[in-house]
Amino acid sequence: LLVPQQCDLTGRWKNDLGSWMEVFAVDSQGNFSGEYHTAVSSTQKPIQPSPLIGSQHLDEDGKKTGRSFLVGSCSGSHSTAVFVGQCFAEDGGKEVLQTSWLLREKVDSPHSDWKATRTGRNVFSRISWEE
Repeated sequence: LLVPQQCDLTGRWKNDLGSWMEVFAVDSQGNFSGEYHTAVSSTQKPIQPSPLIGSQHLDEDGKKTGRSFLVGSCSGSHSTAVFVGQCFAEDGGKEVLQTSWLLREKVDSPHSDWKATRTGRNVFSRISWEE
């Protein structure tokens, strides 16, 4: 059973494909930065960590809901990914982020635009530094 969680996104999160992100401190307005490390790519070039910026939605009472965050361009891959999601707590208190994403890749012409955007879903789990 998953229930909405008052979730602070600060920390490390790993998804079901092995990509992971570190969210640095979330400020009082819900804004944050961090790094995203992808484990998947369609390029043969080494992929460097990408800057991650985003905003965590705050309810009217100031409680953090863990919704909405975004990843900037994936260094070396000519693509940009955007994630939106919400944090939930599983039985036992384990936190997970259920996310949907859009990935926009560079194309060479307007005729190729039809294949430039992909969509998908990922589940991120909070991890410790030892994992």
